[in-house]
Amino acid sequence: MRLALVFNPFKYKVHEENLRVVQKYFGMFPPLSLAWVASIARQAGHEVTIIDARTLNLSKEEVLDRLKEFKPDILGFMMTTYMFVDTLGWIRYLKKELKIPVVIGGYNLRVYPKESISHPEIDYGVIEHALHTVPQLFSALEGKEKLKEVVGLVYKEDGEIKLNPAQKVDFEKFPFPARDLLPNDLYAEFPTERKNFTVMVTSLGCSYGCGFCEAGRTAYNPRSPMTVVNEIEECYEKYSIREIDIFDYDFTMDKRRTISICREIKKRNLDIIWACRSRVDIDEELLKEMSEAGCSRIYYGIESGSQQILDNINKGITLKQVEKTIQATKELGMKALGFFLIGAPGENKKTVKQTLGFAKKLNLDYVQFSKCLAKPLTPLWKQMVEETGKDYWKDWILGKETDQALPRPWTKLSNEEIDHLAKWAYVAYHSRLSFLIEATLKVKSFKEFKRKFLGYLEMLFSQEKISKEDKGFVAYHEEPKRLNFYRKIAKFR
Repeated sequence: MRLALVFNPFKYKVHEENLRVVQKYFGMFPPLSLAWVASIARQAGHEVTIIDARTLNLSKEEVLDRLKEFKPDILGFMMTTYMFVDTLGWIRYLKKELKIPVVIGGYNLRVYPKESISHPEIDYGVIEHALHTVPQLFSALEGKEKLKEVVGLVYKEDGEIKLNPAQKVDFEKFPFPARDLLPNDLYAEFPTERKNFTVMVTSLGCSYGCGFCEAGRTAYNPRSPMTVVNEIEECYEKYSIREIDIFDYDFTMDKRRTISICREIKKRNLDIIWACRSRVDIDEELLKEMSEAGCSRIYYGIESGSQQILDNINKGITLKQVEKTIQATKELGMKALGFFLIGAPGENKKTVKQTLGFAKKLNLDYVQFSKCLAKPLTPLWKQMVEETGKDYWKDWILGKETDQALPRPWTKLSNEEIDHLAKWAYVAYHSRLSFLIEATLKVKSFKEFKRKFLGYLEMLFSQEKISKEDKGFVAYHEEPKRLNFYRKIAKFR
């Protein structure tokens, strides 16, 4: 079969956790999930293409032209809860013209599998991971087995939506993502220093129970150190990648595994820098190993400068731990980024001011102030459903709800106040003269400087105090010449 995977652009939504300007400059990331699906389908003997319409800034009509040239038998999309409506619009347009089956996947399917494929334009859904489901689905479509035998599939039969139980997967058995189908030289994120840039995932799940996180208390499923470094080396050798951001929920969860990865990177003498996410309860021995292996920055989930707020969200860390770890990180020459929440349980204006003051005291290289949001499957989501008597996300998927700021019954702060405080925190943190001078001196290229300077100016003068929908939203793209090159040659396999 011929599978075409489409990654569509999406507009800014009021119900998102980030401010509009933050979302605009957040980054152009490779659609890693689709690249995995492509590789899995290839292993099963199928022909695949990926059209990253978001990065290439392609219209529906332009994507349709490329699909007609490829002549797919089936279309595939990744459906996130936030952007479900955007992707559904693309599916409706393309299916009307091509009249072929559509299969969807993504985290949203784990929460709302039946609701997601209730729309007539969607035929099949992958509930969990594609490793077993996609090859079996294609085999069924070729008449070699029955749909009811496909593990982890949600589908329609005789006017009824049916759901097959998913099968546990060993993440180690996943092939490397099909990055040869992606425009790797176009990707970047806000702190990127080198090109080419990509992202990786080396483990699934997180054993901790933070109240705001959808991954809390999910099974830890890591890839082996050798497999991780083999993928890094493939990125380096085949795709000229020189910077990688590891998107694991907690890359340092298993200290021995992390040290093994670091030592294998050093052993192979790979000239690459990388970033990762970690809790602050990490020791200096591990930090030293990471620094020596090319780790250039660490994203820490700090969340608040108030110990009471940290306890309210079940973070399991102390402010003293944060200070000690940030200091150790910076002393080893690595940059430290802090993730913070605005509007967490128990939050008020005083605790927000404490958080900003704490962030300034830490003198972090990067900060992100997100609006605390009731994401599907989180404890906060359960609280929101119980106290409001409705599931906004479910109705959003079903097309019964409009884009709007969600209730936050766990705080007395209004949504308008949270928007205002988030912008205030960004501007106040980044407008310090000492920070501006230090950050400028650390810039590695003109493109990096331009990206950060424009982001700062837009936050200062363009970001609205109260979030609103932006129908003309376009993510920042720093490679216009390369983008035009890709658009002209239409180089897809």
